[in-house]
Amino acid sequence: MIHVIAVITAKPGQRAALLEAFRANVPAVRAEEGCIEYGAAVDLDGGPAFQAPCGPDSFMVIEKWADLDALKAHAAAPHMVAYGARTRELVAQRAIHILQPA
Repeated sequence: MIHVIAVITAKPGQRAALLEAFRANVPAVRAEEGCIEYGAAVDLDGGPAFQAPCGPDSFMVIEKWADLDALKAHAAAPHMVAYGARTRELVAQRAIHILQPA
């Protein structure tokens, strides 16, 4: 199994618009072969003092894929290419962490 944690930072004030586009794309991603989990998460409101917040312009995408081939196919899928083009002007930065079980 492949785990992916993607930290997405929107341009200031654009997180809601970026999340709207993300949510619209989720059903197509979840229908992909090899997709086990795919969803966005934001900071917990009123979280504990030890929480390391992402901030008001950021969110994380938490993903699980059956294998590396499924992840590669996901990255090249037409709906992902279209999503990237639609959201390009909303994104300030992204960091994608691809992990394997320890």
